[in-house]
Order: sequence, then structure tokens, then C-alpha cells
Amino acid sequence: MDALAQLLDRVRFGGSLLFHFELGHPWNLSLPERSYALFHYLSTGTATLALEKGPDLHLTAGDFVVVTRGERHAIYSDCQTKPFSIQDIDRTSDRLNLIRHQEGAEQVSTMLCGNFIMSQPLSGALRELLPPVLLLKGATVDGWLEAILQRMLDEAATELPGQEIALSRLTEILFVEVLRSWIKSLGHGEGGWLGAMADPHIGPALQCIHEQPDRAWTLRELGQRVGLGRSLFSARFTKLVGQPMHRYLIARRMREAAFLLESSDEPIGRVAHRVGYETATAFSKLFQRHYGLSPGRYRASQRSFIHEQLS
Repeated sequence: MDALAQLLDRVRFGGSLLFHFELGHPWNLSLPERSYALFHYLSTGTATLALEKGPDLHLTAGDFVVVTRGERHAIYSDCQTKPFSIQDIDRTSDRLNLIRHQEGAEQVSTMLCGNFIMSQPLSGALRELLPPVLLLKGATVDGWLEAILQRMLDEAATELPGQEIALSRLTEILFVEVLRSWIKSLGHGEGGWLGAMADPHIGPALQCIHEQPDRAWTLRELGQRVGLGRSLFSARFTKLVGQPMHRYLIARRMREAAFLLESSDEPIGRVAHRVGYETATAFSKLFQRHYGLSPGRYRASQRSFIHEQLS
């Protein structure tokens, strides 16, 4: 299993289409902060997406954008127009909510909005890899995006048995395809380890680390495996991944440990051994430095969080 597939396999996904907008110019939609990622697909017309921090994004027909951390934002055709708000955008129903605004206007934009919900374990590890706003221009998606969204529209339009599960699975496929397209669009040195996976030298080295985080990897050994000298490998790794190899190895071990703590009842000493540490004491010190909690407290806090989510 490749590194990205392993990470995606460990995150529980959900989500759905929430609204289908038909918006007559001028319009201004205000969206409150949410605890999950929101996506918008502008199928016709033009719009601007504005967050409280960062530059505005100008969207044209076919563009797909994800606000990965659910920050408060606005989408509009005219920023001077008084915004209207969807207070319960996370409302679920058996039928897709079609919202028409300014019917009869000459200029109409159509837009689909939905959410991506990533649950524990390791949802934070995935969200940290993504930029606050992930934009796919229409020219980069080759028709697959519209096909998936159309299937979701068809599914949502008629009440059928298993509809909620079907929409959730389609949303998961949509997220994976969006992620793939974003990775393909990355320039040299962008996207952290996800972008570096495409490099012919650093990609295989990252795969080694992900497959065997417990191994005492050295710069020399990994460099030899991928055909680079120690110094050249070290510089290339740091440039593409954004941090030195040894620091990345520790972070990878801590993510693996967090997953084991969240998903199993293995003793702390066993978890320590599985991620490359001979003693629980040495492991616990590093884990607390990385997450701000001891392994035992981390396990308890995550299980309490999951229980609250399910109750």
C-alpha cells in the first residue's frame, strides 16, 4: 500500500451534497465557520471566494474549491451586495436542497455545495497536509469531477433505500479524486511529503519510511537505496519535504504511535517498540513533546472525543 493510500485508509470519511444554488446576479453568500471541510463547485457563471485571511480567489465555470478547515468565508458575484446566510448548511435531508435566489435575473450562476467530514483516527494528520483553500481549476479535472457530482445529484434527487450511505461513499470517492488532482497540480517543492512522493529519488525514500517507521534509518542508507550520496540526498529531502529526514522520521513514528493508541488497546511499551523505541520512557518523552500529552492521556482524550461524537 502506498503512503497516501495508507493515510486515507486510516481516516473515516463521510459527507454529502448540501445545497444546489441557482443564483441571479448580484448575489453574496455568507457561510459561517464549521468544524469540517466545505466544498463548492461552480458549474456556471463567475464568483469570488473570500476568507477573512488570505487573498481572494476568482472562480470561473468548472472550478472546484475546498475550504479545508471550514473557516468562515463568503462567495459572491458582487461584494457590495448585502450577504444572505445559510444558518444550517449542515442540515441533512432525504432530498437535495435547491435554493433559488434572484429568480429572473439575466446572469445566473449555479453552484453545488457540500462537506467532507474526516473523523478520527488521524484526521488531523491529513488536514495538516492540505492548504487552507484547495482550488482545482476547471481545465485540470478532465470531466471526472462533473461525472461524480452529477451522480451525487441524481442520488440525492430521489429518496431511495441506502441513500445516505451511497452519498457518503460517493463523497469519499470525490475527495480522493480531488486530492489526486491537487497532488498532480503541485509544482516542484510544493505540498510537503505528498508532493515529494512524485520525486524519483525522495518518493521511494518516503515509501521506505512509511512502510518501516520502526527502522533506524540513516541518511547514508536511504541515500544508497535511491541512488544519491548522503549530502545530496539530505539537501534534496529537506528541500522537497520541508524538513530534515530525521525530523520527518520522528514525526512519522509519532503519527503511527497516535494511530496505534487510538485504534488498539496495546500497552504503551508495545506501542513504543512498534515505532522504533526500546523503552517506553524514551518514547513517552518524545510523544509528549510532539502532542503535548503523555501516550496514556492522549489515548484517553481521543477515546473521550470519539464517544462524544457518537453520543
